[in-house]
Amino acid sequence: MPSLRRFLLVLLFIGLVVTGSDLMLLEHYEDRLQLVPLVLIAAGLVAVGAHAHRRSSSSLKALRILMVLYLFAGLTGLVLHYRGSSAFQVEVNPGLEGFELFWKAVRAKAPPALAPAAMVHLGLLGLAYGYRHPGLSGTRNELE
Repeated sequence: MPSLRRFLLVLLFIGLVVTGSDLMLLEHYEDRLQLVPLVLIAAGLVAVGAHAHRRSSSSLKALRILMVLYLFAGLTGLVLHYRGSSAFQVEVNPGLEGFELFWKAVRAKAPPALAPAAMVHLGLLGLAYGYRHPGLSGTRNELE
C-alpha cells in the first residue's frame, strides 16, 4: 500500500502544479474570489512538500484539512461559474430558461461552468491519500 499512497501524493502534486499553472496562464486573479483557488493551491504545494519532507501526523492532518477546503472551494466555484455563465447566456438570449439555459450555461466556454470541479478532484485525491493513513495512528513505520 505504501507505493499506492506515494503514487497518490505524486498525482496530487502534479495536479496542483498543472491546475495552478493553468489558472495563472488564464489570469485567474482579477478579483479576490478568483484568488481563492490560487491561494489554496499554493498552500497545497506547501502542505504536500512539508508532508513529503517530514511525514508527521501533524503535516498529514494539515493536508487533510486543506483537502476539505478544496472541496468547499470547488463546490462554491461551480456555483459561481454556473451563475456567471447562465447570467451571460440570458444577457445574450433573454428568452433562455429551464433546461435549455442550463445546457447552454454548462457548455459555455467563458466562464467554464465545470472548471472548478478540478478543485473537487484534487481535494478527493488528497483525501484518498490520507484515508486510513497509518500516520494518523502516530506510528512512523509507514508514513508515506
